[in-house]
Amino acid sequence: MAIKISKSKESLSDKAYRQLKAKILDNELHAGQQMIEAEVSELLNMSRTPTREAMLRIANEGLIELKPRHGMRIKPISVIDMQEIYEILTGIEATAAALCAKKGLSEDQLSLMRDAVEEMDQALLQDDLKKWAHSDERFHRYLVEFSNNKRLNVLVGNFIEQSHRARMMTLKFRPKPTDSNKDHLNLILAIEARDSEKARLIHHNHRDASGNMLIELLKKYGLNNI
Repeated sequence: MAIKISKSKESLSDKAYRQLKAKILDNELHAGQQMIEAEVSELLNMSRTPTREAMLRIANEGLIELKPRHGMRIKPISVIDMQEIYEILTGIEATAAALCAKKGLSEDQLSLMRDAVEEMDQALLQDDLKKWAHSDERFHRYLVEFSNNKRLNVLVGNFIEQSHRARMMTLKFRPKPTDSNKDHLNLILAIEARDSEKARLIHHNHRDASGNMLIELLKKYGLNNI
């Protein structure tokens, strides 16, 4: 698991980065929106220096673009962008699933994955799709992290963040994702059985189906740039 920095040790720059990025990913700041540095600083209740450093970091990750004297602009994600992102995620996350099954996971690691699925089940019982989405994303991050492939982990993390806005925006339009929870449980069973090809196939089909559904929702509701 990624190590969480305690708030007492978190620098102002890291805090500004975390808060600004969360506002972008959760669509509090919308695609195409422009803000000058002073406005961002006021939004975060931070001074200019940590605000500027946070903006530079987020720009390097591709979520915003910086313009001299014009501050930042939230970069939109198109339907084509999402198609490409899910094509990549489908392939490399399926590889992560196979790697987890091949090397085997510890009981602690499997327990964390089961806990994420349990939280997804509870969220659906409460009709809390936002909570479900966060638990689902945590499951996917565990899967990739436990594969022990650092380059794969960095790559997937970047694409998950880029797709987060689209997932959150389409949550209210999608069918109740009970099949997704079942897919995750079946994947855990395949990993426990050390069946790498079965794990790869289960997760490939899961990501492929969820990606196709998301793309269709974006097209259906005219969400061409988000």
